[in-house]
Amino acid sequence: MKLYSLSVLHKGSTKANLLKAAYDLSSFSFFQRSSVQEFMTFTSALIVERSALGSRASVKEQEYLCHVYVRNDNLGGVVIADSEYPSRVCFTLLDKVLDEFSRQVNSIDWPSGSPATVQYTALDSHLAKYQNPREADAMTKVQAELDETKIILHSTMESLLERGEKLDDLVQKSEHLGNQSKAFYKTARKQNSCCEIM
Repeated sequence: MKLYSLSVLHKGSTKANLLKAAYDLSSFSFFQRSSVQEFMTFTSALIVERSALGSRASVKEQEYLCHVYVRNDNLGGVVIADSEYPSRVCFTLLDKVLDEFSRQVNSIDWPSGSPATVQYTALDSHLAKYQNPREADAMTKVQAELDETKIILHSTMESLLERGEKLDDLVQKSEHLGNQSKAFYKTARKQNSCCEIM
């Protein structure tokens, strides 16, 4: 999972104006980086130009996903990530960045601003922080912890039965379970066998 670009743009009547951008191009060769950065800047502007006000969208381009959010006040943001990166986290990042940007940079400066003139320095730190969605986003972190707990529970049950035992055999041999409980177990086992996850 990787974020490559985070851009803030102003959607004008005919074209989008880049206000600020941050890039992480470390996964590309040194000689490709300037071309890749130009392409990402061009793509970000094009997507904002063609998006309606108040809209969110994800656009797939080869193995990359471009997530765009254009607010009703003509301020837009684009995140370019690989296809594995969770889109919900991208839109959370865009919300946060656009809110913060609109508080720090006066809207009068948006139509004529440029990366050199706009005084907003947080994009690089946001791009770095959100490289790991589990650390940056609380919901993703909780989901990852739940997934790990589920894996631990499955491995614990498997380790209990590793010695060639099967739960079915243990149920049959048990003196503590009544016939009704054994019948319930068999019925439940049959019901769950169709939706068992491996």
